[in-house]
Amino acid sequence: MALTNSQYDEIMHDYEKRRTFHRNELNMKIKEIEDHVPGYLDLSQSTGSISADFGRRLLHGEKLKRGRLHDLLKDVSIKKKQLLKEAGYPDDYLDMKYDCPICHDTGYVGSEKCSCFKQRIIDRLYAQSNIRKLTEAANFDIMSEEYYSGEDLERFRGAVRNSKDFINNFESSYPNLFFYGTVGTGKSFLSVCIAKEILDAGHSVLYFSAVSLFSLLQTNSFDFKKADELNALYEDLYNTDLLIIDDLGTEHITNNSIPQLFRCINERLIRNKSTIITTNFSLEDVKSMYSERVSSRIASNYKLCKLSGNDIRMLKKLQYKNGK
Repeated sequence: MALTNSQYDEIMHDYEKRRTFHRNELNMKIKEIEDHVPGYLDLSQSTGSISADFGRRLLHGEKLKRGRLHDLLKDVSIKKKQLLKEAGYPDDYLDMKYDCPICHDTGYVGSEKCSCFKQRIIDRLYAQSNIRKLTEAANFDIMSEEYYSGEDLERFRGAVRNSKDFINNFESSYPNLFFYGTVGTGKSFLSVCIAKEILDAGHSVLYFSAVSLFSLLQTNSFDFKKADELNALYEDLYNTDLLIIDDLGTEHITNNSIPQLFRCINERLIRNKSTIITTNFSLEDVKSMYSERVSSRIASNYKLCKLSGNDIRMLKKLQYKNGK
C-alpha cells in the first residue's frame, strides 16, 4: 500500500527533526567541552589555521606531501581525545549520534530506502499492526517462568531457546516458527519478544492478528477499485523482513482466506522471508481447517514449538483481583 505524498513528507520531516536534534545535542556537548576542558578550544581552532597554512604553502609553490596535512590533523585529533580522556569523558563523547546508525537518520542507504524507513511506512499504513506498542509490554527483559512447572516449563524453555536461535540466525538462514498450544501460554508473548529484537537489529516487522489480516484482505479483495491497494498489500506481506500472524484460526475462514494464507506462506518461503505463526490449534487441526498444502508448507519449513499450561492471562487477572 503506497504512501501519499503528505505521508512521505511527514516521514522525511521527522528524519530532519531527528538530525536537527542530534546536531543541537552535539553542539551543546562541544560547548560544554570547550568551556570546561582546558586547551580543547585551542586545539579545535588550530585545525583551521593548520589547513589554511598548508594551503598557502602549496599556493606559494612549496612541495608538500598531501598526506602531511592528514598527519597534522590526525595528531590534533589524537590530542583532543587525550584531553577528553584526561577530563573523564569517553573517546566518542563528541561523535555524532543517530537513531539509526545504518542510514544516519536520512531514511536512505544510497538510493535504497533504509530498513528503518520501511518500518515507518509499515507503522503508518498498518496502524492495527501496532508492533512498537506491543513490544513495550512483551520483551525478553520482563520474561518470567513463574507461571510454568514440570513439562509445561520444559516446553516453555524449549520455545525460548528456539526463539533466541531464530533471532541469532535471522540474517543467515531465514528461519520460521510455528507456536501452537493451549490458550494463554505465551505464544503471542514470545512472538512479540522476537519482534522487538528483530526491530532493534534494524529489520522491518509486520504484525497482524489473523482476524485483522484476513479482514483487510477481504475488504480489498471484493472492491475492484482497490485492486492496486490489494496488490500493494500483498507486496508488503511478501517483502517485510518478518511477518507475524497471531492467533491463526480465530478469523472467519472462507474459501478465499485459505488460498490467501497459502499464497502468503509460500511466497515468503520463495523470497527467503521469515514468518512466525501462533495458533491454539495443532498442525493436524490446521490441515483440516485450511488444507494439506498449508500444513505441509508449515511442517516442512517451520520450527514447531508447542506450549502448554494454565492460561497466564487469567492467572494474572486473579492475582490482580486478589491483590486488591
